[in-house]
Amino acid sequence: MKTIKSIAAALVSTLLLGNLVFAQGTINQRERHQQRRIADGVRDGELTRKEAGKLEKQQAKIHRAEAKAKADGELTAKERVKIQKKQDKASREIYKEKHDKQTG
Repeated sequence: MKTIKSIAAALVSTLLLGNLVFAQGTINQRERHQQRRIADGVRDGELTRKEAGKLEKQQAKIHRAEAKAKADGELTAKERVKIQKKQDKASREIYKEKHDKQTG
């Protein structure tokens, strides 16, 4: 019985840790993807320097929020959702700026 409890506890902790690593990977992947979208927009002339600067500042703010959330060693589900919402907003801003009539 004790062995079963130990195995169950190990399995649960592995699943929780795996989900945390997956969520963190997703956040970092989105961060890299959004940085690439901004760089591509500048390269292709879809973003002005001013627009790119504004978007980069927004990305830095999200990065700081992520670092603050992880400062205690744990990224909670609530913190992850908050960061993902900020990333969603930033993604919409990148799209909007890349598709307006201004060119770089």
